[in-house]
Amino acid sequence: MTTGPINVLGGPLESCCIDPLAGFYRDGTCNTGSGDVGVHAVCAEMTEQFLAFSKASGNDLSTPALEFGFEGLKPGDHWCICVMRWKEAYDAGEAPPVRLASTHAMALEFVSLDELEAYASDFD
Repeated sequence: MTTGPINVLGGPLESCCIDPLAGFYRDGTCNTGSGDVGVHAVCAEMTEQFLAFSKASGNDLSTPALEFGFEGLKPGDHWCICVMRWKEAYDAGEAPPVRLASTHAMALEFVSLDELEAYASDFD
């Protein structure tokens, strides 16, 4: 029996990234909860295309915000992104690869497993 957060495959939620320290709770996982309005549930590998798409959509993930301890993301970095931003990118053909074992099951309330599987990558 799995205790704690689960991933979209039904297993325990695995770490997404600790450098930079990812996640709404900055614990390295894409765990989510009632305080996470954006539902940062998708563990994604940043690509140039996705970073440009996100910036054009109003969420600049590549520019440092050092006052918040955020150094900015670059292609190849892993990060927990908002599931609806991932869905927007998916619909626009700009979705980044995702690590299913590190993507929180809550994501399935907004996107299908088939959609996520189409972009699945272990990126280890």
